[in-house]
Amino acid sequence: VKVKIPFGNKYLDAIFSVPEKKPTYGVIVTHGAGGDMNFPQLVSLAAYLAFRGVLCLRFTCKGLNVAYRTKAFRTVVEYLKLSDDYKLSGVFLAGRSMGSRAAASVTRQLSQDNDDGFIQGLVCLSYPLHRPKLQSKLRDEDLLLIRCPVLFVSGSADEMCEKKLLEGVVSKMKAHKKIHWIDKANHGMAVKGRTTDDVMEEINAQVFSWLRENVELEHK
Repeated sequence: VKVKIPFGNKYLDAIFSVPEKKPTYGVIVTHGAGGDMNFPQLVSLAAYLAFRGVLCLRFTCKGLNVAYRTKAFRTVVEYLKLSDDYKLSGVFLAGRSMGSRAAASVTRQLSQDNDDGFIQGLVCLSYPLHRPKLQSKLRDEDLLLIRCPVLFVSGSADEMCEKKLLEGVVSKMKAHKKIHWIDKANHGMAVKGRTTDDVMEEINAQVFSWLRENVELEHK
């Protein structure tokens, strides 16, 4: 279901992947610095989740400013929360690369502003913890302040998220957290010798099982 979500004086393009049965929980997901909501990883994840009873709303927000992307993400969360078509008990915020930075920022803001339990957790796919070759400056300020459960899915060879550095940040986080490493994957989740579909299947299955651990989802 395609929708246009009002954002200031323009609109954000978004697509709902709707399960057959009435969903209790949803996931809002957005893309990285390049691409849009039709980025293959997001489309694959949305279809996988919807088939298993989780509503998925993916949206496009072009812009390389994290504050702007965060504002857009927050608008989408409010839109879904007030939606008459889908009455959800809660949502998980998710993003790929830069989109996961925006998701982390919104998660921190909303849980500090009004913790009504609507935000159930955060999923970071290829979280860009630092710029390539610039490991001294970590983008960890939001992560350290988040209180709800967080799942990281990262490639062990990600040039923007060195394994030891992410493990160090995660060890300082107060939230309930988990890291799933995709062996030998780079920032784009490409792995030599494995098909894209094979890698996506691993990512999708990890995300779904983690969601299920954190809410009592009916397992199909």
